[in-house]
Amino acid sequence: MLRWLHFITGIAWIGASLYFIWLDNHLLPVTDPEAARKGVAGELWAVHGGGFYHAQKYKVAPERLPAPLHWFKWEAYWTWISGFALLCLLYYAGASVYLIDRNVADIGPVAAVAIGLGTLAGGWIVYDVLCRSVLGRDERALGAVLAVLCIAAAYGLCHVFGGRGAYIHFGAMLGTIMVANVRFVIIPGQQELVRAKLEGREPDPTPGLKALQRSKHNTYFTLPVLFTMISSHFPMTFGHSGNWAILVLISVAGAAIRIWFVARHRGRSPLLPATVAVAAVVAVGVAIAPPGRTAPASGTDAQAGFDRVQAIVITRCAVCHAAVPCQPGCTAATAARRRKWQPCSQAKRADEPPTSPSSCATRRWIGAESTLWRRWLRELANGLLFLLPH
Repeated sequence: MLRWLHFITGIAWIGASLYFIWLDNHLLPVTDPEAARKGVAGELWAVHGGGFYHAQKYKVAPERLPAPLHWFKWEAYWTWISGFALLCLLYYAGASVYLIDRNVADIGPVAAVAIGLGTLAGGWIVYDVLCRSVLGRDERALGAVLAVLCIAAAYGLCHVFGGRGAYIHFGAMLGTIMVANVRFVIIPGQQELVRAKLEGREPDPTPGLKALQRSKHNTYFTLPVLFTMISSHFPMTFGHSGNWAILVLISVAGAAIRIWFVARHRGRSPLLPATVAVAAVVAVGVAIAPPGRTAPASGTDAQAGFDRVQAIVITRCAVCHAAVPCQPGCTAATAARRRKWQPCSQAKRADEPPTSPSSCATRRWIGAESTLWRRWLRELANGLLFLLPH
């Protein structure tokens, strides 16, 4: 239920954010003199769901505040609340399984949880201090410093946690910054605008300008955060020996894509962000590409028999998913996908070093095993296709 709630509220938050960015970038000057007199800065007509919509944005505020006035904040708040609850339930309560990789750093659960929480809080504090400093007045300089700090965070997390835990904490750090921007900067700026209107005074433009800056940053954080939230489905990224560089490249690609789309909404198609995004994606694809196929050495290797594939499954899969798992930190209760396999006391080869709790044995597949497995799946698929009516 928590995962479902996080998924739904995340869609609501990001969807609303992307829509308002699109709306702001498509507003046209008003043509009605009466609307201009009332302070309307731009308008847009749209058709959707069988009806016409007329959206208007005021330079400051309308003459009279309407009731009710809709606020967009709880989508962000509940996305973070549900995400943090998931983080505690999975990665902190099960730190030995999901967070710690003793092949990366020999730390205990308490230290791992402390580092994780420190990353979330410290990321926001450092970011907020930089934005409020003199550096925050120069967007390019601030962006460069934030990029360097994000690279440092990715490198540090991937050298403290297992890959999966590192990726999720990098995304949680950026997500925390985004929600804190909404809670402590964007919403207060909007509340100041409303208070000024109700009190009949000229609103202070400073909170609004700060809110605009943070909104822009949230836009560029969006796609990197979305990737890290689903990164556990892509072990070829977080399980890579250079996983921190893969994370940086994907984040760069996501930010560059958003830069391009924002510019595209304004009628421009800059070549630089598009080139950077494509280059980053290609670099990731090359880095995580599986090794090339190797030709079978003999006639006996040409067929990937079931017995040979079963041996790989027992060696690589049964350690976690057997009725009595032997993977450290993995019990019968935590093996989410238990199979009716025998206890895996012989599952790991004597010459194989022990795996850590968060580094699944499938990450340690050697090239020959991976090739054999793919060959067997291909032969199985061809056999099934042969049985289908022609």
